[in-house]
Amino acid sequence: MDKNISKLKICSVMVGFFVMGFVDIVGVTTSYVKNDFSYLTDSVVNLISLSCFFWFLVLSIPTGMLMNRIGRKKTVLLSFLTHVVAMILPFVSYNFTSVLVAFALVGIGNTLLQVSLNPLVSDVVATDKLSGTLTIGQFVKAVSSFCGPILVAWGTSTIVGWKVVFPIYALLSLLALVWLWLSPIVESGEQNQEVLFKSTFSLLSDKYILLFFLAILVLVGVDVSINMTFPKLLVERCSLSVSDAGMGNSVYFFARTAGAFIGGILMMKYCEYNFYACSVWLALAGLILMLFANGMWFILISAAIFGLGYANLFSIIFSLSLKRMPQKMNEVSALLIAGLFGGAILPPLVGVVTDMSGSQSAALILLGFVWLYLILIMGKIKQTSKI
Repeated sequence: MDKNISKLKICSVMVGFFVMGFVDIVGVTTSYVKNDFSYLTDSVVNLISLSCFFWFLVLSIPTGMLMNRIGRKKTVLLSFLTHVVAMILPFVSYNFTSVLVAFALVGIGNTLLQVSLNPLVSDVVATDKLSGTLTIGQFVKAVSSFCGPILVAWGTSTIVGWKVVFPIYALLSLLALVWLWLSPIVESGEQNQEVLFKSTFSLLSDKYILLFFLAILVLVGVDVSINMTFPKLLVERCSLSVSDAGMGNSVYFFARTAGAFIGGILMMKYCEYNFYACSVWLALAGLILMLFANGMWFILISAAIFGLGYANLFSIIFSLSLKRMPQKMNEVSALLIAGLFGGAILPPLVGVVTDMSGSQSAALILLGFVWLYLILIMGKIKQTSKI
């Protein structure tokens, strides 16, 4: 199918990856919310992540069904609209309840976007350009995640305060919506493989898919937990202000951005297993260093090491899962997106452990033990990479 689509039209779709990165603001936001509502404990404030990532489990498969009914473009447009509403809410009425509702809407919008955007990209680029375009999309998402903490920190110097991030994100989501709406896109006439609850969750009967699904839960859970723990760690050990500590998240996201770029090159030369093994051990080393680090620069370097190790693990697990069952790609994709629910499970547990111990070190120890799961499945990773 010849796709002589203008670069402008491609950009109207690719901007969706930037909006997709808005969900990562949940990590740095928790520090500011706790600072604004001092009566909140870590275990309570970490419920923000639960309100956001819970929807990946509930809505990923229904979104696949919705996309088959209304089309890819309309599903992406609906996700943009949901982001607009989500970002307006806490700016209009700011309290802990409105924040929970806002991030629930962010989770809903991001679920719609995660499921529908990649297929929409296939409608605006040629088949031989799809892989490279999706890689660029993940890079755009990483840039968005990197900019979030910087934008929040800048907001503290304005009259509005750190909450200025909400109207800015609302405006960007609205612009993305209008741009895509005005872009004529002819969706593929090919009928997509139907996505159903029963057939999707039946994939967990395959032990490899089950292990990889749990790996996604771990990866996302640890990622969100690190985003929430890292600023608090800097405040605890370096006596930084919340705004200065929040900037530390940008170091982590910058390392992930650089790691994704470097990984895209290296994975052309090395097999998935070797790259996976190096990445898992590198990330664990970063966690261990972070546990014992005291100086600010030592902590930042530890976070960067973890970010470099983490950067490509999700894509490796995702690609190996598709390689395991190439005939059921739709179901596998929907199931793995549901695995983003890990971001709702682990952070509240981390909050409870932190409240009980009174130290962020306990959170790092818990995350380190959880991370060991990714080491335990290395044998299955090696076997699948040979397919």
